[in-house]
Amino acid sequence: MEDSSMYHPSEEIKNEANVKEYEKLYKYSIENREKFWEEQAEELEWFKKWDKVLDDNNKPFYKWFVGAKTNIIHNAIDRHLKTATRNKLAVIWEGENGDLRTFSYHALDREVSKMANVLKSMGVKKGDIVTIYMPQIPEQIFAMLACAKIGAAHSVVYGGFSAEALLERIRDAQSRVVVTADGGFRRGKPTPLKSIINEAIEMCSVVDVVITVKRTGEEVFMRNDRDYWYHDLVNLPIASPKCETEVMNSDDMLFLLYTSGSTGKPKGLVHTHGGYSVYTSTTHRMVFDVKPYDRWWCAADPGWITGHSYIVYAPLINGSTMFMYEGAPNHPYPDRWWKMVEKYGITILYTSPTAVRGLMRYGESWVNRHDISSLRLLGSVGEPINPEAWKWYYRVVGKEKCPIMDTWWQTETGGLMLTPLPITPLKPGSATRPFFGNEFAVVDENAQEVKSGEKGSLVIKNPWPGMAVTIHNDEDRFVETYWKKYEKQGWYHPGDAARKDEDGYYWIIGRTDDVIKVSGYRLGTAEIESALVSFDDIAEAAAIALPHELKGNAIHVYAILKAGLSGSRELEVKVKNHVAEVMGPIAKPESVTFVDKLPKTRSGKIMRRVLKARALGEDEGDLSTLEE
Repeated sequence: MEDSSMYHPSEEIKNEANVKEYEKLYKYSIENREKFWEEQAEELEWFKKWDKVLDDNNKPFYKWFVGAKTNIIHNAIDRHLKTATRNKLAVIWEGENGDLRTFSYHALDREVSKMANVLKSMGVKKGDIVTIYMPQIPEQIFAMLACAKIGAAHSVVYGGFSAEALLERIRDAQSRVVVTADGGFRRGKPTPLKSIINEAIEMCSVVDVVITVKRTGEEVFMRNDRDYWYHDLVNLPIASPKCETEVMNSDDMLFLLYTSGSTGKPKGLVHTHGGYSVYTSTTHRMVFDVKPYDRWWCAADPGWITGHSYIVYAPLINGSTMFMYEGAPNHPYPDRWWKMVEKYGITILYTSPTAVRGLMRYGESWVNRHDISSLRLLGSVGEPINPEAWKWYYRVVGKEKCPIMDTWWQTETGGLMLTPLPITPLKPGSATRPFFGNEFAVVDENAQEVKSGEKGSLVIKNPWPGMAVTIHNDEDRFVETYWKKYEKQGWYHPGDAARKDEDGYYWIIGRTDDVIKVSGYRLGTAEIESALVSFDDIAEAAAIALPHELKGNAIHVYAILKAGLSGSRELEVKVKNHVAEVMGPIAKPESVTFVDKLPKTRSGKIMRRVLKARALGEDEGDLSTLEE
């Protein structure tokens, strides 16, 4: 359901913005792409500058800042130690049980160096891949940064994946060393991470060393000669608080991050030190208008790309103070987030539509109990945000003064690709325009641009510094998945359907395989779900296509009702009629099933293919990214 209303930023926001004009800078960045990115790279420090900004001789395996020597840690920590930022808070962390820990940039350097020296003592060296399987605690960040510091790559696996999913990722990365914790807290209960690791590595001969951080104090099995407590190691002479940062090539691997495809085994996407540093820090600085006084909260998990880019790396490169929280948004009460925003004076909140809709279910009173006037910018990530949730977020959380940076990007892109700036007039549900240096189009099967307002496949016409460089151990799959479809044109194909309106604003409709064709009409699941959520009683919904004798496909929906309501045949009829009214009779659902929860990935995306497989009694495929 598209919303045509336009929300304009205040004069105050426009006057104070880091980027005060879009069109002119965008035009410059397209006409002088390499020069633009070279100028952004000059904002960082390098051990040795590049010989060439972009090497595109072996498409699609692009290389950025060729010949440069760097290490992301030099820009995220080391250079700040020479300035007043040294004593600024880098990390504020709150545990679900109320524990509080803070680290200045100086203290962060000490902790990361100790962890780095512990890893070195266990034989980790440049080029190795260390698997990290942890809750959201400071040591998770220390482990990531420590790997990068000594030139090892990290593979962070979300702390909640099953033993099988973990095993598959450890095997693919060939990780000899794993860093974990005894557990973490979620809704007041400890999660048993160490026992999941134990189960995974029983089936795997690759792992020699498991380093375990004590968080919950639950009893766990520790095997001699393999398992070590971090608190023991960190108090030994091996854990010196000083460690040299390894000099890396710009295109050396920084991390592997696995993302689930709709078929086949998870893809280990490879990101590198140089281009990724430049891209993430530039997007963070410009889009979120980062100021020295900001308290930045990206309420994602470091276990997925939003956490890598916008909890860990970009905020630290930009010298920000970032906030991190361990637990559930509604524990013990639905005002937990707002309480923390008030307590820590959070100025920017970046979260997912799923979280917004989840908190919206509880109404406005929980938000209004707290003074959250410190907020000046909001952000949305992970999936298209439906206009109802957008407006609630804007009105109730942002008090109609905080622009919402509704961002579209992927694990593969490394950073924000379609996004407003604080100065951009906003349309609820639209990711607005391309970030600088990026050219997009919406095209049909023949690579022809479709007319304004028509649906098609989203494509990116150019390389950018934050892009994944390959799939670990599978270059063919990298080409096949992202570049094959528009190989002739040299375009990247993200697999999303979109529409571009008359103002040049992009509307993401959902995955290309999430477009439902009913009687020849193309309907996006995101649009249908927006229509459903605009019905008062519905908190969240998912739409899928199931085969239909006459229409080819029919729409079947799954809906979660707001707290305290229950489904009925009468309500189903009302919901169907509401969708038909909002979107037209063609979109009327065939059936509405009321459910308590929807299958989601760890990053909050609804797994519609799982709903479809269940409805058809088929194999559900790779479920390693399923939340539970």
